[in-house]
Amino acid sequence: MSPGAPMSPLAALMRPEIRALKAYAHAAWLPNLTRLHANEAPWRPADDHSETGLNRYPEPQPEALLERLAEVYAVPSRNILATRGSDDAIDVLSRIFLRAGEDAILQCSPTFGMYQVAARIQGAEVIDVPLERAQQWRLDPARLLAAWTPRVKLVYLCSPNNPTANLLDIAAVETVCAALAGKAVVVIDEAYIEWTAQPSATTWLDRHPTLAILRTLSKSHALAGARVGALIGPEELIEVGRRVIPPYCLAEPTIAAALRALGPAELALTKSRIAALIAERDYLHAGLADSPRVATVWPSDTNFLLVDSTSAAEFLRAAMLGGTIVRDLRAYPALAQSLRVTVGARADNDILLNSLAAS
Repeated sequence: MSPGAPMSPLAALMRPEIRALKAYAHAAWLPNLTRLHANEAPWRPADDHSETGLNRYPEPQPEALLERLAEVYAVPSRNILATRGSDDAIDVLSRIFLRAGEDAILQCSPTFGMYQVAARIQGAEVIDVPLERAQQWRLDPARLLAAWTPRVKLVYLCSPNNPTANLLDIAAVETVCAALAGKAVVVIDEAYIEWTAQPSATTWLDRHPTLAILRTLSKSHALAGARVGALIGPEELIEVGRRVIPPYCLAEPTIAAALRALGPAELALTKSRIAALIAERDYLHAGLADSPRVATVWPSDTNFLLVDSTSAAEFLRAAMLGGTIVRDLRAYPALAQSLRVTVGARADNDILLNSLAAS
């Protein structure tokens, strides 16, 4: 923002010290020149087969990756910040907008735990408006908006939601975005959007000035171990995010793995694998629903199933005796006997189903 220019609604929500922050001046990225400016070792480590060498710092916010992400997400590259998974993007947002003891986030539980962890690390309050279990984990925009106060700088909506596995109603989500435009940053977490036919909220960026979207390569692109995500938002937000995020946050092998995963052939293969896993999800859903250890298997728009068991402790014991582990959700007040089961390959799913039947 230039001196004397009127402050945008997005800038007005930022911490003043972050608005004024000057970015760390990292070593210039000029790969065609001999590098004698970054205090790097001049030799490669043993077994280093990377293109540029692990002895060299990687490119900050690598342009090739940003361009590839821009193609996949159908937004300009200037609207993307490459991050170490969605967790990193959540941390960046927290540091930009949340002041200790003054600001707050608003979330709809049960939902992804990192929203509140990042907020509390920053010293911010967490306001919770639970999803409506009796209404298939419905988002009620009226209740959410009634809970908003000017202290709330970030509103997190996870769709499809983790761990309830459902898409939030798109009209309800847009109602929230419209009502809070300029008042809070609405963050839509689309970590599982590839498992659905619903279009991304990236198409809303032009009409909602304080909207941010989270994407990740961890799920459908099978890169959970590489840690690659994206914060998508207004160019102004991305520019500030570049100042806040560490300058060399993505390692060279991670960048290379992401570029391979986003190539045309690999994207086509990923699409077919998603379709196959959705069919496998139906198989696992039916098998779990037939188990006497299961009370309810909720509908899913993701690569996992939310299961209400007759006894979570007994379900977990049987699964582990058979050699599998599922996610224990009993820490959530609304999920006292619930578990989250990731859809695996057929052999993995059969091991779980057989262990539930055998013990």
